[in-house]
Amino acid sequence: MHSTTLVSTTELAAHLNDPHWIVVDCRFSLADTEYGRRAYAEGHIPGAHYLHLDEDLSSPITPQTGRHPLPDPQVLSAKLQALDIGINRQVVVYDDSYGSMAVRLWWMLRWLGHPAVALLDGNFQTWSREKRPLNKDIPVVSHKGTCPCLTERSAWVSASEMEKIVAEKSHLLIDARNEMRFTGEIDPIDPVAGHIPGAINWVFEENLDIDGTYLPPEALRENYQALLKGRSPHEVIHVCGSGVTACHNLLAMEIAGLSGSRLYPGSWSEWIRDPKHPIATGDA
Repeated sequence: MHSTTLVSTTELAAHLNDPHWIVVDCRFSLADTEYGRRAYAEGHIPGAHYLHLDEDLSSPITPQTGRHPLPDPQVLSAKLQALDIGINRQVVVYDDSYGSMAVRLWWMLRWLGHPAVALLDGNFQTWSREKRPLNKDIPVVSHKGTCPCLTERSAWVSASEMEKIVAEKSHLLIDARNEMRFTGEIDPIDPVAGHIPGAINWVFEENLDIDGTYLPPEALRENYQALLKGRSPHEVIHVCGSGVTACHNLLAMEIAGLSGSRLYPGSWSEWIRDPKHPIATGDA
């Protein structure tokens, strides 16, 4: 049976030697872009491959894009196939930042049409705390996978589509960044502080229990239904700084059984590239 949202540390431990399971380490730090690669070299879940947010999971930045533009799907699919990721594999992704980076690959594999990708619930912190195995071995790939490349265009919205959405106030925008960045009090990452007009703030950590695992589905459902106020999940667009942590809220809605929301991959860092785009500050 495929997992499409979360896999527990117990489940993953039971499948470490299962040839139908494959693990990807997505550790990354915006403040130190080589951190994840170093951390992987120092110790990772046995059999895990490493993918870098900037180099593997994004395309090059241009004057029009945000900080982490979507990669060319053919290029991404080829990279994944080179790791033997195919449609017959259960893919499990993890990081050490409560899933806030690994969710990007979770979303992108779904975008490509992969039928079975899940986030390791609790991520590297829980795995380490439970004293589960780690090693420094680089896995040897002996086969090429058959990762699909049947991208679902309806899974995301472009900047031009966002312009219309903002003008017509047709969707609920949920911003996963911290409160200070959202309100415009301070932004240590992007050159302009604030948020897209009409957005509400739901910091991704709100999805987590005290131990760093996701809240139970019923709790997530209650939280998001309160945010949606009767709207359909299809009327929800997720945003953040560069389309990465926004996927954490998107995953939370999937866990809650509220499927159908979409991602604005460019998010705030792309929105502010065009000086004609309106910005908002404060709580709303």
